[in-house]
Amino acid sequence: MSVFPVTEPARALPVRYEGYDVVVAGGGIAGIAAALAASRAGRRVLLLERMYALGGLATLGLVTIYLPLCDGEGHQLCFGLAEELLRLSISKGWERGYPDTWLEGGREHGSQRFEVRYNAQVFAILAEQLLTAEGVTILYGTAVCAALRSGDRLTHLIAENKDGRFAIPVRSAVDATGDADLFRLAGEPTRLYAKGNLPAAWFYETRCGANTLRMVGAADVLSDDASAEVPDAVRGSRISGVDADELSRALISCHAQSLETFLKNGPVSETHSLSSLATIPQLRMTRCICGAYTLDDTEERRRFEDSIGMTGDWRRRGPAYELPLRALHTQGLANAAAAGRIISVTDAMWDITRVIPTCAVTGQAAGLAMALTQDIRALDTAALQQALRGQGVRLHLSEAGL
Repeated sequence: MSVFPVTEPARALPVRYEGYDVVVAGGGIAGIAAALAASRAGRRVLLLERMYALGGLATLGLVTIYLPLCDGEGHQLCFGLAEELLRLSISKGWERGYPDTWLEGGREHGSQRFEVRYNAQVFAILAEQLLTAEGVTILYGTAVCAALRSGDRLTHLIAENKDGRFAIPVRSAVDATGDADLFRLAGEPTRLYAKGNLPAAWFYETRCGANTLRMVGAADVLSDDASAEVPDAVRGSRISGVDADELSRALISCHAQSLETFLKNGPVSETHSLSSLATIPQLRMTRCICGAYTLDDTEERRRFEDSIGMTGDWRRRGPAYELPLRALHTQGLANAAAAGRIISVTDAMWDITRVIPTCAVTGQAAGLAMALTQDIRALDTAALQQALRGQGVRLHLSEAGL
């Protein structure tokens, strides 16, 4: 085997998909929210997704639990698209609900937290229909392979799909890849989650007419909820989630354990089916940006003048956080924003901000910010906040009664 690297011959790439104002990389919850927010601000939006359905972990990953929008003490914190997407996910029915009174018009919000388990496939299609109706161009099967920049600006994303390799001009971009791929490819500082990810092998099993989510491995279980489903054990060590060989080995093991767990209830039959298997790795925290500000879990109840929304802590009652715009961008890149689980936070805060409601909050802010500017570092924060309020977002804890 040669020790010398193989050099790919230089080639000119075609430039495609010109004329878009905002390019969103990644079609998970954060990417969906970013694309919707930018499109509703009157911008032409291109959404790139390497899989063939929207929703990311929330659909393809079968992490089908829409966690609370509140602080657990009667105060709703996540508004705007975080609530709209929740309502969309259950608009055709739901699999299991833990309803709170705030979802019912005209009634007070009680102390019980609202969370719901929706149908992954239905939600993915509904999200796709909503985006296309709003004028967003969705490009499936498309992976971002490289990012070209000039000084502090992204100029092109290099993408590849069935049509081959090509360049997409960038005016403004949102990284909603879940792994901070766009920022890393652009040479911006990023970091890995220190502890790594526990493997997970969730699947749906249909048995005697019931469709059950089988949570095998790492799971989002509320620590103060005695009735919460406890996940089955899974064999395997922690993984970074950004190494292809490591990921492949972990997935092969998880697939085997899903099948093993399923077969404990008997063989396949007309009344017993492994009805849905996760089609992407069920990773929670992999890589995030090192942003202009790094948010920590000790900053609960702190007011940020550049807040773009709020979130609670899905694991326990009480904490409430404002989310600063500075956590959504780096110092060195002007025309790109981060959304979802890749925003700049400490390891302790990461487990709080990676979940569906917070991803929707940061996605909406990132998409709207890049619809308003081509230099997020110089963005008029007041203008962004006014636009967010116009899209139904509440920004400060005082607006939530805290």
